[in-house]
Amino acid sequence: MYQKLQRVIKMLRQCARLMVGVPDYDNYVAQMALKHPDQPVLSYSAFFRERQEARYGNGKCTTRCC
Repeated sequence: MYQKLQRVIKMLRQCARLMVGVPDYDNYVAQMALKHPDQPVLSYSAFFRERQEARYGNGKCTTRCC
């Protein structure tokens, strides 16, 4: 019962972070180890920066406001 509750809490935390735009670094590390073990894993700060740049376009305006 306790382990099931921990899994639910972890999933809710992950969902909340994704809803506000915070990427899941732990999931990234697990996927890199599983699918790309030969490639280096980014540090948390580099990963966060890369995700922010991917989301917001490297400072480029992605709307018609500019």
